[in-house]
Amino acid sequence: MTAQEIRQRFLDFFESKGHKIVASSPIVSKNDPTLLFTNAGMNQFKDFFLGNKVPEFRRIADTQKCLRVSGKHNDLEEVGRDGYHHTMFEMLGNWSFGNYFKAEAIAWAWELLTKEYGLDPDRIYVSVFQGDESENLAPDDEARELWKKWLPEDRILPFSKKDNFWEMGDTGPCGPCSEIHVDLRPESQRSSRDARELVNIGDPLVVEIWNLVFIQFNRRADGKLEELPEKHVDTGMGFERLTMALQAKNSSYETDIFQPYIRFIEQVSGKKYTNSYAPDAMSDIAMRVLCDHIRAVSFAIADGQLPSNTGAGYVIRRILRRAVRYYYSFLDLREPFLFRLIPLLADAFAHVFPELKAQTGLVASVIQGRSNPSSTPSKTACDAWKAFRRPKA
Repeated sequence: MTAQEIRQRFLDFFESKGHKIVASSPIVSKNDPTLLFTNAGMNQFKDFFLGNKVPEFRRIADTQKCLRVSGKHNDLEEVGRDGYHHTMFEMLGNWSFGNYFKAEAIAWAWELLTKEYGLDPDRIYVSVFQGDESENLAPDDEARELWKKWLPEDRILPFSKKDNFWEMGDTGPCGPCSEIHVDLRPESQRSSRDARELVNIGDPLVVEIWNLVFIQFNRRADGKLEELPEKHVDTGMGFERLTMALQAKNSSYETDIFQPYIRFIEQVSGKKYTNSYAPDAMSDIAMRVLCDHIRAVSFAIADGQLPSNTGAGYVIRRILRRAVRYYYSFLDLREPFLFRLIPLLADAFAHVFPELKAQTGLVASVIQGRSNPSSTPSKTACDAWKAFRRPKA
């Protein structure tokens, strides 16, 4: 399946389960003072979880643009170094607002992954919350028992609050979660070491693809947990990681999500992408950085956030500067380059996030101006080209 087909199959599946398919909210968070950016699919539904608003639909699914480069969820420095971390990514999600709970969420996740997508059940491992005495939280035995319908008990792994109690931030809706991991290693590696030992330790080929969060609590400003009036389901599946698994690739950058940009960068720079993840493979790292960062910067601008000196604008400027430093230092590109990727990006997302296609000219102009040393304007517009320093190898 192509990436586009994978995304559509997810939406069609949950529509068949009675979910309303809704549009992604903007990647820039304008109405929530606790967030600079949308960092999870559930952000736009926060008031439903808290009981502040009544949802028109009790079951919803979508694909959400997310950005994780600040605060609790910050993947920026990992991007380019491995094959699965991203700043901007899509999160496929299905939600229940006081409707279904753990049994349906787990059953449908298994059905979608193994029946619809055809993932090998023998390569799937799940984690469940083991409880936390300090917060008087019991182990999630209910989720464990539900998973035993499909998986042997030795592939249902208990983990602590750090891995299996999901929180959006310092405050807000939260609850125990059950993560789904896939072993993407070749058979030769699988026979040498059990994947159970590799879950949640950062192995690039034993990766989490889906998190089923069971929203039961609200984290108050004083740090205490309070029960919510209703129980909810909030799931998030990394679209890029899912595509990597379904297209049998070792990296999301090898999928058809990113390959068109890598081929274009190869053509312009004259350097060959070797698919190396060695610490000193700097041209490869640079190409991955560009592929990722252009998405983050472009969608942020299209959603109303310009690079600037403060707040969310500063974060976007930081991402832009990092991309410019990498292509200047390691791809020998001496003129503004990122804006040339925008037409490819806009066409790829025209059917799902049309706002970028509608503003291609504006986005390209902003990015070109902010990374062009010969354009007059402000110090901010030129700072990405000042005093270039090689990023740490």
